Amino acid sequence: MTDTARADGAEQAGQAGAAADTERAEDAERAGGTGRGGRAGRPGRQFHGGRIAYAVLIVFTTGSLFPLVWTAIAASRTNTRLAQTPPPFWFGGNLLKNLEIAWTDANMGVALLNTTIVAGSVAAGTVLFSTLAGFAFAKLRFRLKNTLLLLVIGTMMVPPQLSVVPLYMLIAELSWTDQLQSVILPTLVSAFGVFFMRQYLTEALPNELVEAARVDGASSLRVVWHIVFPAARPAMAVLGMLTFVMAWNDFFWPILALTQNGNPTVQVALTGLGRGHIPDQSVIMAGALLGTLPLLITFVVFGKQIVGGIMQGAVKG
Repeated sequence: MTDTARADGAEQAGQAGAAADTERAEDAERAGGTGRGGRAGRPGRQFHGGRIAYAVLIVFTTGSLFPLVWTAIAASRTNTRLAQTPPPFWFGGNLLKNLEIAWTDANMGVALLNTTIVAGSVAAGTVLFSTLAGFAFAKLRFRLKNTLLLLVIGTMMVPPQLSVVPLYMLIAELSWTDQLQSVILPTLVSAFGVFFMRQYLTEALPNELVEAARVDGASSLRVVWHIVFPAARPAMAVLGMLTFVMAWNDFFWPILALTQNGNPTVQVALTGLGRGHIPDQSVIMAGALLGTLPLLITFVVFGKQIVGGIMQGAVKG
């Protein structure tokens, strides 16, 4: 009887344990369902946050594009309509006419060609020389390296207006006035570019890689061509883009070294538009639109490569 009672008690205990396990499983399932429901609600919140983010991006994009759109609208109107209140907020029918006047009066074909040559040469020279100097300051050992780097950075603190008079005297002495080399050569390298490339190569280029190339007998030129340039390609793309835009929009030194009737850049050529007792603002806007379109086309064509280079550098960093 005792054995039978023990067996019955064990059986009842097992059933009770099974029931308890079943109840715990049901509770866990209910809890899991609530958790899934809670997690299911999270994508809704994320989607709501995504909509807010898209709304903010749309607002900022609209604000950024408004000056360009307004330039196109003003270029398609007449000067009389632009002087009226309220100003126009939609396109007119004089865009082609104003573009033709701006192209002829400002000699825009020559100006665009000159600006392309100047901006391309300055960007290429700045990227090349800044990369070489940045590699030297980042990875090579030589005397007074830190002192020279401080001197290079210190030149960024000097206002460019202070160098205008001696630079113009030098250009006049060399008989380079109104020639493109007077705008290209003084800006072939920049202190910002050297510092930028030095900072990038310090982190992106391992010392072991350079030392291994040296051990294998690679010359300095081969190290630069096969190791430094591939490692610095993302930073070179960013520096080239920034330098190209700055050189394209530069006005202060080109207006001193060049003339509107000689070898003008776009910014110099635009100064000859709309002259008269009442400046023709629609023609001026048409000229500004002509000077901006090449930059937009360049970014549309090479924007993916530039952004890809930036992202590649960020991942490598």
